[in-house]
Amino acid sequence: MRSRKRGNGTSEAEVTNVSPFGLWILLDGRELFLPFEDFPWFEDATIRAIGNVQRLGRDHLHWPDLDVDLSVDSIEHPERYPLKSRVQPKKPAPPARARKRRAAGNERRPGRR
Repeated sequence: MRSRKRGNGTSEAEVTNVSPFGLWILLDGRELFLPFEDFPWFEDATIRAIGNVQRLGRDHLHWPDLDVDLSVDSIEHPERYPLKSRVQPKKPAPPARARKRRAAGNERRPGRR
């Protein structure tokens, strides 16, 4: 009995860590670091969205939840890709208590004009 012929040898990409400064991806037995400064699309993303990475080819990574596609070469050699994203990180929303206080301050109180 013979085994079936193996398929394509493309290994998977795996996010191994996320920090306040960036994320690490395990790819072909090595870890690559993507700093948020150079890859701002990931800074405000959820861990679930960041972790959902697909390797569509030898040099092609895709994050479907974020609609981000990157070449592995652009991660390994960012100096070859001088264009930078102008995406600005979102400012965090104020805490719920502060929003309630502001809303309460705008309401008219009985007996006041």
